Amino acid sequence: MFSRLKEDIQCVFARDPAAQSVFEVVTTYPGFHAVLIHRVSHALWLRGFRWAARYISFLGRWLTGIEIHPGAQIGRRFFIDHGMGVVIGETAVIGDDCTLYHSVTLGGTSWDKGKRHPTLGNGVVIGAGAKVLGPIEIGDGARVGSNSVVVKPVPSGVTVVGIPAHIVDAKAKQDKARRDAMAQKIGFDAYGATADMPDPIANAINLMLDHIHHLDQQLDDMQKVLSEAGIDCRRHQVAKLDDCEIKDQP
Repeated sequence: MFSRLKEDIQCVFARDPAAQSVFEVVTTYPGFHAVLIHRVSHALWLRGFRWAARYISFLGRWLTGIEIHPGAQIGRRFFIDHGMGVVIGETAVIGDDCTLYHSVTLGGTSWDKGKRHPTLGNGVVIGAGAKVLGPIEIGDGARVGSNSVVVKPVPSGVTVVGIPAHIVDAKAKQDKARRDAMAQKIGFDAYGATADMPDPIANAINLMLDHIHHLDQQLDDMQKVLSEAGIDCRRHQVAKLDDCEIKDQP
């Protein structure tokens, strides 16, 4: 019991740089309080004292703003940062070393009995406001971005963002870097036009930037071929501009 208590305090210091002392953690951290209260209610739940377990869980919600059903299974070194508005359903299973931020929901999508809430592997981090719904599995070390809505299983070690949540892969990052470079080159501020947003306007802008990138690449290739043939494209461009300036003079 005391070893688990010590682990819970140490994990706060490991994941929250704002923590100053053990006394502060024990007296002012609602996430720490919620985990302790859940352990008591869960023990009563397993022994068949269902009403007592639910009432202690109710008191825990009133005191901390965090609602954890006494039937939920929670592993070691579980940390809830800030915590207000967190909801964890009855059949949820949480592995070791997991972190949840405020307003996270581990909810169900069915009224049927049985497994209807998510299962989190070890080392999972779920950002503020995210909703993980249904009897799905979130793999070890996965990350769920803030305000995402996850309704499908998530493989181990990946990051998911968006509504509905999708995997952020290396190609998406490369595409974003290329588009940002092209937008900067043509003097366009691509604020909000990211690959992570399922926005039709952002998608249209991204396609336009991709098209400009391809045209730019084709022009570079054409200039290279003409230069190899002995035609100085840049000199002709300068001469044409000078001619236009002469004609425009009164």
